[in-house]
Amino acid sequence: MTYSIIGSGKVGSALARQFARSGIPVGIANTRGTQSLAALVNELGEGIVAQSLEQALGADIVILAIPFSAHRDIAEKIADWNNKIVIDAMNTYGVPLEELGGRASTDVIASAFVGARVVKTFNQLPAALLAKDPAQEGGKRVIFVWSRDLDANTSVTQLVDQLGFAPISLGTIDEGGKLLGLGGPLILQNIIRYQ
Repeated sequence: MTYSIIGSGKVGSALARQFARSGIPVGIANTRGTQSLAALVNELGEGIVAQSLEQALGADIVILAIPFSAHRDIAEKIADWNNKIVIDAMNTYGVPLEELGGRASTDVIASAFVGARVVKTFNQLPAALLAKDPAQEGGKRVIFVWSRDLDANTSVTQLVDQLGFAPISLGTIDEGGKLLGLGGPLILQNIIRYQ
């Protein structure tokens, strides 16, 4: 399984740190080109590879860590995502509600990424906390996962576990969205699961 992160801002960099910490190779790309990633790649080591956007889109699992408004530009780069797993790690802070058209943000992403299996995760913690070691106080920091595709949800749940977090599946987009949407009871909560 190959992985890539699109976006090298706070969330993208935090996720790259988790991949590096876990020894899982990952490509990272942005719209500014590979040279803009040199410092981050040098800091995190050989498992983190700067890629062109086109190279990164070839991964088995593509993580979107970009501003929500930029998702369409990425989606349009491939006409048919052909069952590729796309992780929506974005938030909709500041996005007008009319832009969502009454739908869950992940459903908006799924309609743009034609043929992709979209899974929502990595978006409920502030980036600074997401970058920290997931082990805390004898337990593991919880990351929630939800999707409309059970197989994709399982694959991403396994990745979250490999990165050292305690994954909890919230079921479908509808169910998870209510719990983790703006104003939901689980958003921005640093929850620790003890074994």
